[in-house]
Amino acid sequence: MSEPINRHRRDFLGAAAATAAAAQLGIMDSAAAQTGKTKAVGPPTVKLGANTSFSTLRQIDAGVLNISYAEAGPLDGPAVLLLHGWPYDIHTYVDVAPLLAASGYRAIVPYLRGYGTTRFLSGETIRNSQQSALAVDIIDLMDALKIEKAILAGCDWGARTAGIMAALWPERCKALVSVSGYLIGSRELNRMPLPPKAEHDWWYQYYFATERGRAGYEKYRREFSRLIWQLASPKWSFDDATFDRSAAAFDNPDHVSIVIHNYRWRLGLADGEPKYDDLEKRLAEFPVIAVPTITLEGDANGAPHPDPSAYVKKFSGRYEHRLIKGGVGHNLPQEAPQDFAQAVTDIAAGS
Repeated sequence: MSEPINRHRRDFLGAAAATAAAAQLGIMDSAAAQTGKTKAVGPPTVKLGANTSFSTLRQIDAGVLNISYAEAGPLDGPAVLLLHGWPYDIHTYVDVAPLLAASGYRAIVPYLRGYGTTRFLSGETIRNSQQSALAVDIIDLMDALKIEKAILAGCDWGARTAGIMAALWPERCKALVSVSGYLIGSRELNRMPLPPKAEHDWWYQYYFATERGRAGYEKYRREFSRLIWQLASPKWSFDDATFDRSAAAFDNPDHVSIVIHNYRWRLGLADGEPKYDDLEKRLAEFPVIAVPTITLEGDANGAPHPDPSAYVKKFSGRYEHRLIKGGVGHNLPQEAPQDFAQAVTDIAAGS
């Protein structure tokens, strides 16, 4: 294991440079776009929050979903899948995507099932969000986009999804960047009680296990999500506009069902689908991840998360852990986009 590296690159640029960085959303500088190659240097610097939206969203049928996704960078650039979590959305990567695009990567940022404008193709499909189902969704997306292999990067649910893909389908994963490390779970292990402090940290899981919790999230999903943002990133001074841009994704008609099922499934209170049983059996063995990996953690992460020492042995390939300082919380890609983009370009360079 490499020694933790503390990186703090959130350099503030002048207005002209910030405007230029924002313009990279969905486009590339001409030299890199013509060659389809990545630059040897890391991503350029960008002012935190310089970008507020993605230029366009695309839709594609993939598996059981019609997936909505943002894209930045050249079509022939190395693909990077950027996966969000709960209660967040694709804006987790609104500054990361143009940084990667400016370095020659094709950054693809999909809405997960139950978020934004992603929709189930059939009203009859079970609104299931067990961990393997989310990973299969992204494999289906890669197939639909004819992407054979990609760098996978994620935070929260997205980190778990990326880790599952790297573990079960390493032939589809060039490298991995994961916030909070190894998050693959087991329902059997989740039956075991935790120390009281740890149980307290998971209070919302138990709330969601009740019908009162489901009704409460349905009625107050924005207020609830904002509270989670504040608890998980206590030093992140996000404004109303930043939160509102992501909160719009929770208006998806399946959002509440997907969120509630995810947490109930973890505790064994809701069934998954039999077609995923074999995948879950493999995941319950906590497979080692062999692809090159960088794990990241913010120094002010207020959400439940494992200590890096607990998962270091789950990575058998080239591996490094980085602690990102400066009051960075749970939504690390949006709070420290430069550090996250740098991790992607660094792990890609040696893969």
